[in-house]
Amino acid sequence: MEFIIAQSIFSKGLSDVSKAVSSRTLLPILSGIKIVAEEDGITLIGSNSDIIIERTISVTDEKVEIHKTGSMVVSAKYLTDLVKKLPEQIHVKADNNQIHIQAGTISTKLSGIDAEEYPSIPIIVGDSIHISAEELKDAVKTTGFAATKNETRPVLTGVNLTFAENSFTSVATDSQRLAFKRSDIQSSGEGSFVVPKSSIDELAKLIKHYSGMVEIQSAEGYIHFKTDEISLYSRLIAGHYPDTSALIPNEVKTTLVLCKETLIKGIDRACLFAGEWKNNNVVLSINEQKLSISSGSSEMGSIEELQEIKAIEGESDLKISVDGHFLLDSLKTINDAEIKVKFSGSMKPIVIESAREESTYLHLISPVRSY
Repeated sequence: MEFIIAQSIFSKGLSDVSKAVSSRTLLPILSGIKIVAEEDGITLIGSNSDIIIERTISVTDEKVEIHKTGSMVVSAKYLTDLVKKLPEQIHVKADNNQIHIQAGTISTKLSGIDAEEYPSIPIIVGDSIHISAEELKDAVKTTGFAATKNETRPVLTGVNLTFAENSFTSVATDSQRLAFKRSDIQSSGEGSFVVPKSSIDELAKLIKHYSGMVEIQSAEGYIHFKTDEISLYSRLIAGHYPDTSALIPNEVKTTLVLCKETLIKGIDRACLFAGEWKNNNVVLSINEQKLSISSGSSEMGSIEELQEIKAIEGESDLKISVDGHFLLDSLKTINDAEIKVKFSGSMKPIVIESAREESTYLHLISPVRSY
């Protein structure tokens, strides 16, 4: 194997795939990155068995030249760190389980492993679903935060992605809160998948600056997300995702329209006085047609502030305690300047939606015990 490549392109590719590599692996070869040089370009692969990231670098890029095809696995940490520190124009040559890297007057040599020993990538064929990267990123941002970190119910550690004809929904819940996002898409593909939150988060990072279409396929316990240059394979979480529609209150007693940024700042201040051992307890109530935000403890002291209510519908007799950090997690994922907060009673979950005529997302937060 032999090729010449620009340092910036090589470094970016190695950085992307190394995100799937773990130093704590039962298979030593998975601590490395597989490099494959073919006539049409270079493929870089990183994996930890649960997630696989594959990046292709085409020879159509003027900064890549393939002199000899071949493949090798090299330590992800050493190779990635080394290439970051090299100047432009890197000459890579591999033979006899060693990889030689030259950049200007710098010459290095790293031990490699025969690529034949590297686990094969899942072969996924069948119908594809297509969704814009922007829609997918927005769904991940708006719902992923609500997935649980508690492994006692593995299915809730993932995000449930459901595709039907021309529609896409994303749902996550930890039983105390729920996040739901619906989108209209132009795709006839169908399927429902529970994807680990860690995989979804990694995908969002990989396509952060990508604005094209993402192709999705699934088979035999894996899901495959593919763009023009990068692929992510992830194991799916087995099990049936619960029906979350029953969690949403049918009756709404009070609806408030609030400024999101002002509310974030108020909740953030209140959280300073709301200890974690008291469920980060923040109390919301209506006081003289203003929203009262308060919290406190005998150890820390207390705080209360009043904020303007843009609009109010229904009862003004309102008082509820919620986890302030849960509320902040929700508010920080919302792009709207104004939001609706719906209340159904002191012991019923609050619902957060867009203040626009038709909301495409819904966040639900259960009340907590008031001390």
